[in-house]
Amino acid sequence: MKLIQCWIEHPIRKLDQTFAYLSDVQAEQGARVEVPFGHGRAVGFVESCTDTAETPEQLKARLGFSVKKIIRVLDESSLITPELHDLALWMKEQTLSTAISCFQAMLPGKVKPISSKQKILFEKYVRLSQETADLTPKELEAYLYVKQTGEISYHDLRQKYPGQAHALVEKNAVDIFEKEKAAQDHPVGSRSLPFVLSDQQKRAMEEIEGSEDPVYLLHGATGSGKTEIYLQLAEKALQKGKQVLILVPEIALTPQMIERVAARFGTALAIYHSGLNAQQKYEQYRRVMNGKAEVVVGTRSAVFLPFHDLGLIVMDEEHDASYKQENQPSYHCRDVAIWRGKFHHCKVILGSATPSLDTYARALKHVYHLVVMKDRINQSLPKVTIVSMKDCIRHGDSYILSEQLKQKIHERLVRKEQVILLLNRRGYNTQLRCRKCGEVITCPHCDLAMSYHREEGRMKCHACGYEMIRPRVCPKCGSSEGFLTLGFGTERLEQEVHACFEGVRTLRMDADTTSRKDSHEKILAAFGRHEADILLGTQMIAKGLDYPNVTLVGVINGDDGLKRTDFRSCETSFDLLMQAGGRSGRGEQNGEVVYQVFDPDHYAVQCAAHQDYVSFFQNEMLFRRAGQYPPYTYLIALTVIASDQKYADHLALKIKNEISGNFKVIGVISLLKIQDRVRSRVLLKGKNLEEMRNAVQYFIDHTDADLKGLRIDVNPLTLD
Repeated sequence: MKLIQCWIEHPIRKLDQTFAYLSDVQAEQGARVEVPFGHGRAVGFVESCTDTAETPEQLKARLGFSVKKIIRVLDESSLITPELHDLALWMKEQTLSTAISCFQAMLPGKVKPISSKQKILFEKYVRLSQETADLTPKELEAYLYVKQTGEISYHDLRQKYPGQAHALVEKNAVDIFEKEKAAQDHPVGSRSLPFVLSDQQKRAMEEIEGSEDPVYLLHGATGSGKTEIYLQLAEKALQKGKQVLILVPEIALTPQMIERVAARFGTALAIYHSGLNAQQKYEQYRRVMNGKAEVVVGTRSAVFLPFHDLGLIVMDEEHDASYKQENQPSYHCRDVAIWRGKFHHCKVILGSATPSLDTYARALKHVYHLVVMKDRINQSLPKVTIVSMKDCIRHGDSYILSEQLKQKIHERLVRKEQVILLLNRRGYNTQLRCRKCGEVITCPHCDLAMSYHREEGRMKCHACGYEMIRPRVCPKCGSSEGFLTLGFGTERLEQEVHACFEGVRTLRMDADTTSRKDSHEKILAAFGRHEADILLGTQMIAKGLDYPNVTLVGVINGDDGLKRTDFRSCETSFDLLMQAGGRSGRGEQNGEVVYQVFDPDHYAVQCAAHQDYVSFFQNEMLFRRAGQYPPYTYLIALTVIASDQKYADHLALKIKNEISGNFKVIGVISLLKIQDRVRSRVLLKGKNLEEMRNAVQYFIDHTDADLKGLRIDVNPLTLD
């Protein structure tokens, strides 16, 4: 008899412990098992499986409860490798999450306990049988083809020998069996050779290869050739028989990176991001686990793929907030990548033109090895023009496109060059306000204004996704006098562009146009083929894209992010401006950038205009030090999310009163309602993160409160 300890799939924090079960069969650590739990069934992960000579009665006498038998083992072999098992338990401690949520974060949807009812797809294969058969010459040809390949999918055999495949089965010359559907090789076009490195790139390569340090910050200007360094380091890792992981923050950046990696290394490539369906994710997970993928390009969740021998981890655009998981466990991809790099004894490269302040501060303190590339490959930074929209509006110009920007767009269209316009808001209008009472149309489920999307004639909440038809009368006062429109988004910008430039071809890239499968790739590919003169969109087009024919980038409302109350608002605004500007002039032609802003003298705007990260870092660190914000301190946000305000406030107040230590406890702070859920937050701020973690964990372990609605975020990126 086997005694199994397993983690149960359950949201209640009090159940964050292993439970004992008996089994007649062996189960690997990390395998999923179905077990009786409460009045029903549950799925769990095996923590240990040991032989026991004790009878159920003896176990009951020793443990004080009856030990039930498992219902069945779901996995013959574990999908969680020993490394990932240890990583999950480390994440549990670091993020103050439950163990089961950490295991769930690692696995593709098909095999997560919470969604274990999904079926894994199988496909038919054939192989030679032991039977003898009388075959025609053509059937013999098909038979020998199967013999040569060993086994082949029945679908492929039918495509090659449509008339003979069925006959081989009928004559028992081949056996049919089923295998899990495997991922298809990524199609590769023309292969590319490594570029000849510039002197600056050579120095960076030599510095990385000549050091034994585990983590490197590659701080390179936009267009300085960081990607080529990634690829050449990857090639050297592959030559040693090792695997390579290249992380990008968003799906929008994967098509170009995939294209470059596939062209350089061929088909031994896995792709992993949220745009894949559940089956595709499972196939890619298996592909990595079976060692059939040498290189992986993916977004945040790709950091959990089951590598067996990593030789290099690259985290491109490391500053991007998309690398932080918002739901439990609230991990940062950077921390996981560094943990895995340490496990595999491989180097981790953090690359960015605008590193996060936390990362750059660690590099200055030599926690990370700083490698700097100041110059662009083409030695030409784009010319930057700052346009004050206050002055434009005062002079009667358009509040959307200034005359200066219009003129520069016209010049590019005449020269058959391309333009990128960035506006980090989607929709047509960002607010509708009643002309009579001044009431703003807000989402009934969130404390947020709804945006108007003219193409669909609907109002949308960008927080919860709720939609409704544009109202004819004010829901508050009943007036039919109409609404004032405030603010504008990418849909309105696109209309303005078409009104100003007759016959212009545009592509829009935002959450509305990229909801369908492969839409990111199709839009970017079309722009790369010059099927459009202007690409306009939200922040997803601000970074990483490389189009040599783009010679002008316009950033609309470029300092809009400075209005936010979050302490990182200056940093994110600077990143957006500098990254967007870096898309211009990456080819042979000189580039130009126009920032349309309302506060042209703000240091974030001025430093971005001069591509001066170091000056921005120095200015921003003065603010962070004065306010004692990260990286001078650590933060832990404890947010109670509930349907009842009194309950949320009561639990938050209990947290505030019962957690104490050598750190500040700030709150209770009421946040905006989202999806009919009120939120009350308590914030811990201090210099000893471990002490703060221990204090929170002690509260969790000893409180009698129901913590189901508690969300813990260690080192939160935003505090809006």
